[in-house]
Amino acid sequence: MAAESSDRDSSDTAKSAAPAESTPESSTPGSRQYSPALIATAVALPIVLVVAVLVLAVLARNTPTEREPLVLGPVPAPAATGPACTDLLPALPTELGDFTKSTLVEPSPPATRAWQRADGGDPIVLRCGLDRPLEFNRASALQVVNGVQWFEARDQAAKASTWFAVDRDTYIALTVPDGSGPTPLQAVSDTITAKLPAKPLDPGPLPN
Repeated sequence: MAAESSDRDSSDTAKSAAPAESTPESSTPGSRQYSPALIATAVALPIVLVVAVLVLAVLARNTPTEREPLVLGPVPAPAATGPACTDLLPALPTELGDFTKSTLVEPSPPATRAWQRADGGDPIVLRCGLDRPLEFNRASALQVVNGVQWFEARDQAAKASTWFAVDRDTYIALTVPDGSGPTPLQAVSDTITAKLPAKPLDPGPLPN
């Protein structure tokens, strides 16, 4: 009996001395392990958000802003309702280079058209049916563009030029702001050549 008791005590001592097996419940909070999928999601989420913000910014920048209608003041245009202007205006292009056709505040002057860039700015303005410009005389220098003879009146203060088509049945003025390039004058010249026949020049007398 003594031997049996001794053996039992030895066995209990050995069990108490054996190290306890670690279990997930006994792990400390700092040693918690995360799945690779969860880590990948946590890393990718901020990247997705940044990309989404960039895409929205690009879309917002590429969305054309709505321009305000233009107000154009009247000028004397006795032939604005004549056949030349009636034929010309519907044939004018809706785009002149970087400029697109603008909406005019009504009532607008007869036989007028305007174009602006997408972000607004100074417009290109066409007026048809005008009187002969006072500056146009026999000594005036002319420039031929795509079959149309133009007389330029420069406005330094406004940083623009007004070109007058002087060889048609009526006078046509095209005001072009600086930096517009040659396309507007060329495109309007093509339309004038296609719709209105050329006429002999009728310049004013030389100034005294």
